[in-house]
Amino acid sequence: MSRSSIPGSSAPGRLPLVGVTACRIMGEHNASHRVGEKYVTAMSEVAGVCPVIIPALPGGIDIDSLLDRLDGVFLTGSPSNVEPSRYDGGDSATPDEHDPARDGVTLDLARAAVARGIPLLGVCRGAQELNVAFGGTLHQEVHTNTGGLDHRMRRDVPYDWKYRPAHSLELAAGGALAAIAGPGPHLVNSLHGQAIDRLGPRVVVEGRAPDGVVEAISIADAPAFALAVQWHPEWPRPVEGINRAIFEAFGAAARAMAAGARVGVAAE
Repeated sequence: MSRSSIPGSSAPGRLPLVGVTACRIMGEHNASHRVGEKYVTAMSEVAGVCPVIIPALPGGIDIDSLLDRLDGVFLTGSPSNVEPSRYDGGDSATPDEHDPARDGVTLDLARAAVARGIPLLGVCRGAQELNVAFGGTLHQEVHTNTGGLDHRMRRDVPYDWKYRPAHSLELAAGGALAAIAGPGPHLVNSLHGQAIDRLGPRVVVEGRAPDGVVEAISIADAPAFALAVQWHPEWPRPVEGINRAIFEAFGAAARAMAAGARVGVAAE
C-alpha cells in the first residue's frame, strides 16, 4: 500500500503532518500532556509543516499506526531528563526530574521513525533521547566535567537572555550538519544540565562545543533525515542562521516524504 492511499496521509498540495512530542505533567488531580508553543510555532512558521502533538501515553500510542500518518517526527526539549535505567546509567542525579511516560513513547518512536525512513529532528532532550534510543549513554551532570563549560541554563537573567549565544559550535568537516548550515562560524545557546556521554553504535557526531561536549548528532545510514542538536534552535525569535537552516532542511525532508520521496539529512 502506498502512503498516498493510507487514510489521513498527506495528499498533494497539503502541508506535511509532523508529530511533536509532549511531556506528561502531573497536576493536583490529573495529568496533562504539554508542549511549549515555541516548538509547534517553529514547525509551523519556519519548517512550514503542520504540527500535531503526540501525548506521552505509552499504553495508548500505537507507534506503527501513528507513523503511517506522519511525514516527520520532532523530539522536543523538556525540563525532564531520560531515566538512567534506560541506558544503564546507575542512580539518578536528578530523581525528581524524570518523565517515564515520555521515555516510554519517544525512545521507541525514534527507533521506528528512523527505521521507516520518516524524517526526524531532535532538540535538547530530543538529542539525548536519540542517542539513548540507539544504544548510547548520557552524562548526568555535565557541569562537573573538569575544565569544561557550564552548559546549564542561567537563572540570574531574564527569560530571553537565557537563550542568547553561549558558545561557539565546531562542526564536523564534511558532515551532514555542515552541509545544511555551512562552515560558520556559528554561535549557539546552552540550557542543558545533561549531555551525550558514550555514543550509540550508529550515532555520528555532527558538532561539538569548544570543551568537546557533543552538540549535534545524526544516525549513520539512516534512509531519511535524522538529526538532533543539543541547543535550542527554536528560540529566540526570529529564528535565524544555523537554526533556520536546520528547521528548513527538516521541513524540506518532510515535504519530500509527503510527496512520496525520501530526503537524507545532508540533502539540499
